[in-house]
Amino acid sequence: MNSATARAAAPLRPAELTVLNLPMSDPRVRPLLDELAVEYDTRYGNLFGRGAAAEELNRYPACEFAGPGGALLIVQEGGESVAGGAFRRRDPQTAEFKRIWTHSGHRRRGLARFVLAELEVLAARRGYRGIYLTTGPRQPEAKHLYLSSGYEPQFDLSADPETIGPLAFTKNLHQDSAGGPTG
Repeated sequence: MNSATARAAAPLRPAELTVLNLPMSDPRVRPLLDELAVEYDTRYGNLFGRGAAAEELNRYPACEFAGPGGALLIVQEGGESVAGGAFRRRDPQTAEFKRIWTHSGHRRRGLARFVLAELEVLAARRGYRGIYLTTGPRQPEAKHLYLSSGYEPQFDLSADPETIGPLAFTKNLHQDSAGGPTG
């Protein structure tokens, strides 16, 4: 078993993870952006055309992912950026989650679910009451993650995803007495 396979098989130990809230310009964010570009080009190159990955990754100015309305989280394990995600203000009550990513050498460990939970807690602390997000039609693992995490599809689940385009999801964040999400 090589080291990448060993890491991918390693159980998730949240106590060994460091969650960093970083600006888009921080070099520790670079692995997220680089690997997302490869992922988007690999999955969607023939669907959206040449340069679509770069266009998507540059669609929103970096300042939209800065506080207080936005955030970009990177999860590190042993000093390596292994997962991350971001949100921006969609409207005063709704955060839009973007760029949810797990390093290809660390998938199938629960890191995406961990990132989603971290983003939800931070969004709730920042006063958001709901979440909106989209994923592409060729990302069935993301679709499953959102459905299994309590997100409501805003599309017909029985339809061919390729005929829908971006798959939209929403979720209400219910505040508990400590200010964190309960739903």
